[in-house]
Amino acid sequence: MKAVAVFFGLLLLAACTAAGKAGPAAISGTAGSGGNAAPGNSSQKTESGAKDAEARPVIGFSIATDTFITERWNKDLKVFSGAAQELGADVIVQLSAGGTREQIAQINYMINQKIDILVVIAHDTEMISGVIRQIRNAGIPVIAYDRMIVGVPVDAYISFDSLEVGRQYGLAVSEAVPQGKYLVVNGSLHDVNSFEISKGLHQIIDPLVNAGAVTVEQEIYLEEWSFDEALERIGAIFEETTDFDAIICGNDNIASAAIQLLSERRLAGKVAVVGQDAELISCQHIVEGLQLMTVYKPIGKLASRAARLAMAIKSGQDFPPDTFTDNQSGTPIPSYIEKPIAVNKDNMDIVIRDGFHSREDIYRNVMD
Repeated sequence: MKAVAVFFGLLLLAACTAAGKAGPAAISGTAGSGGNAAPGNSSQKTESGAKDAEARPVIGFSIATDTFITERWNKDLKVFSGAAQELGADVIVQLSAGGTREQIAQINYMINQKIDILVVIAHDTEMISGVIRQIRNAGIPVIAYDRMIVGVPVDAYISFDSLEVGRQYGLAVSEAVPQGKYLVVNGSLHDVNSFEISKGLHQIIDPLVNAGAVTVEQEIYLEEWSFDEALERIGAIFEETTDFDAIICGNDNIASAAIQLLSERRLAGKVAVVGQDAELISCQHIVEGLQLMTVYKPIGKLASRAARLAMAIKSGQDFPPDTFTDNQSGTPIPSYIEKPIAVNKDNMDIVIRDGFHSREDIYRNVMD
C-alpha cells in the first residue's frame, strides 16, 4: 500500500498530500537482513523551508499502522505535531501500512532529511531492532512510542499501561459476566502490548477460571490489529459455535468486527464485548448497549508529553522517568507511562469533557 510522508511545518495534517520521491537509503535492511527496501512516496521540503528549518530541531515520527491510519493514530499525530511546533521543532511524519521493510525504508528517508531525533511506532517490535541499533550508533536518539522495541536499547519509551488495560478488561467483564464462557481475541502477535494486555486480563480472570466459574473457550492472537482479519478469524470461530457470554478484544477495531458478526446473528447486546481506544463507533456501541466498555487513553496527555520528552532529549535536559522497563536489551529503558481509564455507559462524560468526541456524535443514534 502506498505510504504517505508529510512534512509538518505550518501545514495541517488533514491538508497534507504526498509527492516526490525519497532519496537513497542511509541505513537499510531489517534485523538479520542485508536487503534494501525502497521507500514510498514522500513530500519534500522547499529550499527556503530547509533553510528556515536549519535553526529548528527536526523530529522524525515513523508510524506503522495496519489499516493506513486509524482514528487513534490520527489524533496522536495531530497532538504531537502541534505540541512539537509550539516547542520550536518541525516534524517529518512517515505513515506506512506496508510492513516492517517499508517502515525501515521510510526511516532511512528521514535520516537523509537530517532528523535530530526519531519517534517510532514499530510495526514489528523485534524485526525493527537492527535498524534502530544502527540509528542510535549514528548518534540519533530514539523514542519508542506506544510499542516497546525489543532487543535493542532505546533512549526512552512512552505509552499507556498495557497491563492495566488488561486488568480493566478483566474487572469489567468479570463483574458483568462472573460465570460463563469467554472468547479472547488479542491484538497483533508482533506487538508486545498484546501480550501485556493478555497478562493483565489473566491476573483478574484466572481466579474465576480456577474456581470453575469461567472458562476461556478460545484465546487467539491476530497477525495485525486489523478489522478485516478480526472479521475473518472471529467469523471462522462463529462457524463452529457462537456460545460465548463475553468476547474480550484487543482493541475497539477488533470489538467492532465482533459486534458486526454478532449483529448478523442477532446476538449483539446479548454478549459482553470489550475493547480499547474509545473509538467513536465503540463509544456509540456502548451507549446503544452493544459494547460493555472501552478503555479510554487520554492521547492529548501522551502525545504532548512525548513532544516535550523529544525536545528534552534533543537539548540534553533532564526529564525524569516514571519507571524503567526491561526490553531484553540488557539496558533498563527510561519509561513514561500514562494511566488508561475504563469507560462505560455510566461515565462516558469523561470522553466528552476531554473533547475526545462530542456528545452529539456519541449519542447520535440514541438521541430523540
